[in-house]
Amino acid sequence: MANHPSSLKRMRSSEKRRQRNRIVRGRARTAVKKTRITVAEKKWDDAEVALQAAIRALDSAAQKGVIHKNNAARRKSRLVQHYNQAKAAAQ
Repeated sequence: MANHPSSLKRMRSSEKRRQRNRIVRGRARTAVKKTRITVAEKKWDDAEVALQAAIRALDSAAQKGVIHKNNAARRKSRLVQHYNQAKAAAQ
């Protein structure tokens, strides 16, 4: 364990940041998972609402620097593509 005061502070602040980032990342993952589940169940109205929530959560995570903006864009793109393909196949 660190002994220097600045390294002790660094440990405290990085732990706080880690906890904050975990919440944001978890919220985004949950939203994406919920969207995938509703798409699989073919509940299109619920899936559309869940899709918007997932996009919002991913944008928020990217803006806060928890995930990279290109990572968020890629995940949103894949999620929308999954939704559109599933909806087209169902009709």
